[in-house]
Amino acid sequence: MKIIDAIQGHGPFYSLEFFPPKERESWPGFFATLEELRVLDPLFVSVTYGAGGSTREYTLEITADIARRGLTPMAHLTCVGASPDSIREYVRKLESSGVTNILALRGDVPQGQNIDWKECAFSYASDLVRFVREEFPHFGIGAAVYLTPHPESLSFAEDRKASAFKLNQGSDFAITQLFFDPREYIEHVEQMRALGIDKPILPGVLPISSFAILRRVLSLSGCNIPAKLYLALEEADQRGGAEAVKEAGIRYAVQQIRRLLDQGAPGIHLYTLNKADTCLRIAEEVGAL
Repeated sequence: MKIIDAIQGHGPFYSLEFFPPKERESWPGFFATLEELRVLDPLFVSVTYGAGGSTREYTLEITADIARRGLTPMAHLTCVGASPDSIREYVRKLESSGVTNILALRGDVPQGQNIDWKECAFSYASDLVRFVREEFPHFGIGAAVYLTPHPESLSFAEDRKASAFKLNQGSDFAITQLFFDPREYIEHVEQMRALGIDKPILPGVLPISSFAILRRVLSLSGCNIPAKLYLALEEADQRGGAEAVKEAGIRYAVQQIRRLLDQGAPGIHLYTLNKADTCLRIAEEVGAL
């Protein structure tokens, strides 16, 4: 089943994102976390893989296992440095494993490598979207969009046009880069609608559980953090340390999700960081969706 069909026939929902553990010894714990979060009745479960597809075989195995467990998996698929034949072969492996939904991404260049995008078969994620749509028309395809402009975009307007083009190449829906200010999501949706895009755009929410995680995601994603939120986290840290920061992060995520749903978001895509307790707390406080 294509994820878009489930989205269109469903009220507000959660979807969940995980990363595959690097060590197989950690897989039982990973699947235990997945089963804990089954209570959220996720519409789908996405699984990432590392730069340059460094853990993509793990992604293949894990998404296949998720499918066998009766959940709808979505495998991340990057095209950086890939050939059409390698993409075709991998998508066929996904299909034979019961996985028929992908999140199409360009991906990060592996550390220590230089890539001339003009020489690549896939220069942009939109190229990958178009390729998979043409070769595997029965697949569900999601795309990623930035709320703050992509580092290679010269302006907000250029970024929005690039996102619209990517969606028009065959993406069914989009998931946003993580963000902390609901106004950014609301403005992004309005701008995309003005460009004629009426496909679902799911907000990606990352609960802040520590300053270390916050610093890492800010450095990797380039997203913004509202000053009031940062000050609240700083005050919590001074008052009660790491546990107080986690509680403040949970409170903020609950408020963020409530506001996003009030503004018409079709569902919430939770970046779980492979942790169940925080996600369960948030869902409990948000209330039944």
